Amino acid sequence: MSAPETGIGAGRRGGRKGDGGSATFRKIGDGAANVVVREPGRFFALCLDTGRACFVWPFQWREFIQQAWFIVSVTVVPTMLVAIPFGGVLSLQVGGLIRQLGAQSYTGATAVVAIVREASPLVTSLLVAGAAGSAMCADIGSRKIREEIDAMEVLGINPLHRLVVPRMFACAFVALFLNGLVSVVGLLGGYFFNVMLQGGTPGAYLASFNAIAQLPDLLQAEFKAFVFGITAGLVAAYKGLNAKGGPKGVGDAVNQTVVITFMLLFLENFLISTLYFQFVPSKGM
Repeated sequence: MSAPETGIGAGRRGGRKGDGGSATFRKIGDGAANVVVREPGRFFALCLDTGRACFVWPFQWREFIQQAWFIVSVTVVPTMLVAIPFGGVLSLQVGGLIRQLGAQSYTGATAVVAIVREASPLVTSLLVAGAAGSAMCADIGSRKIREEIDAMEVLGINPLHRLVVPRMFACAFVALFLNGLVSVVGLLGGYFFNVMLQGGTPGAYLASFNAIAQLPDLLQAEFKAFVFGITAGLVAAYKGLNAKGGPKGVGDAVNQTVVITFMLLFLENFLISTLYFQFVPSKGM
């Protein structure tokens, strides 16, 4: 039997064990710090740099128009297909509840509030983030791994001004019109389901629009859509510019773009709705 090691040998082994434990804790700490501090800080820095790049002349109108047309081409049809059943489901659910309360004549008003105030900005933002944001992230990420972004910086071209700013404004610009499209199509779907399936009267549905709804509801919905479009463009640009690891890294960046954008959109929706209800009084019956 060999005697137990003492002195330097045991200290080395103990040191290795201690180093392994500290390395594990360091890895966990670095991951938590990266998620909580570093990534939000880098994203905030990108937002500030992009805000500064917005005032650099000339504006990339050609890129803006191309990106806006691309976003329209990939989002208009899915937006309409989602808005029709969305408005129908809201009309059916709200209509059944309103009929139980004996106020069926206010079905149109409640549908307007539910669709225009809350549903249309969220549907618009989710489609812009899922369809347009993912494609933008893939495009910028592909440029990053092909070192096109580095080549632009070597040539003295600011990638934020050339690529990010027009894409960001294209998302916000298209989101404004998609929000109106979702509102119109959703209300038409709600009208069809309420009148055809629930036995409501067309006159009562249309006359009750002004009972609860008001113009600030539409304005705050448009403001939400604009903010959501800006957020989707910035997140897609940030993840695309930080893609690494080849095609797999680009795919991971696209997935992260969709998830992070959805989380930020729901948070922003809550904050904007809370401030709206605090400063804009509700319209009485």
